[in-house]
Order: sequence, then structure tokens, then C-alpha cells
Amino acid sequence: MAIKKINPTSPGQRGMTKSDFSEITSSTPHKPLVKALKRTAGRNNTGRITCRHKGGGAKRSYRVVDFKREKFGVPGVVKTIEYDPNRNVRISLVFYADGEKRYILTPQNLNVGDTIVSGPNAEINTGNALPLELIPLGTMVHNIEMIPGRGAKLVRTAGGAAQLMAKEGNYVTLKMPSSEMRMIRKECLATIGVLGNSEFKNLSLGKAGRKRYLGIRPTVRGVTMNPCDHPHGGGEGKTGPGGHPKTPWGKPALGYKTRKANKHSDKYIVRGRKR
Repeated sequence: MAIKKINPTSPGQRGMTKSDFSEITSSTPHKPLVKALKRTAGRNNTGRITCRHKGGGAKRSYRVVDFKREKFGVPGVVKTIEYDPNRNVRISLVFYADGEKRYILTPQNLNVGDTIVSGPNAEINTGNALPLELIPLGTMVHNIEMIPGRGAKLVRTAGGAAQLMAKEGNYVTLKMPSSEMRMIRKECLATIGVLGNSEFKNLSLGKAGRKRYLGIRPTVRGVTMNPCDHPHGGGEGKTGPGGHPKTPWGKPALGYKTRKANKHSDKYIVRGRKR
């Protein structure tokens, strides 16, 4: 992927950058792997907004991506590399030898015509999926399972990769992109390589309208509101929060830890993200 700068022919174009989509080889998805995607605009099953600043945006269809990679020993050929509106990494359509077609996440240096395979007997090549116990130390991996057979949950974003650091007993230790060190069962599958489209983080939207295309609505600061709407609101002229910053519901906003402890997975964290 390369970033394309837009000529400043208007205030909205000034500073805007886009992807040149040079790696995309097909503009139409494989229809059997496309599903309708219903939008909720941040509302739950009772119709109440539980996540603010969502709504609108361009209509999308969902591409069914294979996160399990359970077709052991069946080679597949990459036929197309496509854009997925639901994620920031590209997806590849793979034609397997038994006639089945599936989408996978596209790592760097995986091109049309390349052959991939998953399973314990697969080679250590980009795009191949193997159990973690069979992957050499120091290898960069992505699309990692947390529970064997449940499908990949970790490292699925553009430019993402984890490094295999150690093997001990029934667990291997991975260094995650956040620098967290985590133990995972050795039977869990992971895919070799670093995910592509790493330049995504350098894109500049350039104008508010592109944010709306993504389904993100405007965010209003609390200090501009009335006291009945936000703890920071009210006062004559510009005034600060007055005390510790708070959310609209009065909870501490900065430096307040909101992560709930998960006794089932926290015990596998060797070193946290914050040292």
C-alpha cells in the first residue's frame, strides 16, 4: 500500500491523504461469502444509546472471513486481494484444492498466485497457519487463537504482529503489539507473517465528512454544555472542569482504571502493557 496525497483544491482536500489501493486486484466481492450487515447506531436491544457518537455512514456488507483456518493439509491458492469496508486490513480470496473458497486476512508479501496451507505439517511460510508449539522462536505471527478451535481473537489489525518469545510446558509466551507478554496454549493456531496495510495509521481524513462516512457522529466537549447536561458545563465565559475531569455521568475520566479483571485470562499475562 502507498499513501496518495490530494491536491489542495478546496479546504477539505488540503491535508487529505488516501490509499492508492494498488494492491487491490478485484473490486467485487465473492457473493456467497457476503452477508447483510445491520446497523444499530449505538443502541442496545431496548433502543437506548449505549455507545455515543455512532450513526449514519456508508452502507456496508459483511465479508465472512475464515479466522479458524481448520482446513488442515488442503492447499489453497490466493486468487484475489480485496478491500474490506469492515476492517483496516485487506482480505484475500483463497481457492482450496477441494473446491471451497474462503476469505483470509492478507499478510505482507502474500501475493496473487501464492499457495498457503494450514495444519501441523505446514511449512514456516507467510500465510501458513500452524500450532504455536511448532513455530520457531522469534517468528512474527498474527491471527492468534486464545482457545484451541475457537478461531483467532488476537492480532487482526493492519500492520499487527506478535513475536514468539518462549516455550515452556503446555504454554508459549508471545510479545503482543502492545508490548504485553502473554502465555497461550501451545495447541492454538497462529498464522505466519505480519499483517499488511501497515500505512493505514498514517492516513489523514482531511475533512469531517469522511468521518461521517465511517458512521462516526460529532463529539461535543463537556465544557461547552449546560450544567444539566455535563459536570463540566456552565459558568460565565470559558471555564475549566473545576476539579477532576468527569464523564457525563460523573465518573472519573482521566487516569481512572475501568478495565474489569478477568480471572480466567489475566493469570496468563506475564508482563502488562504498563510497566
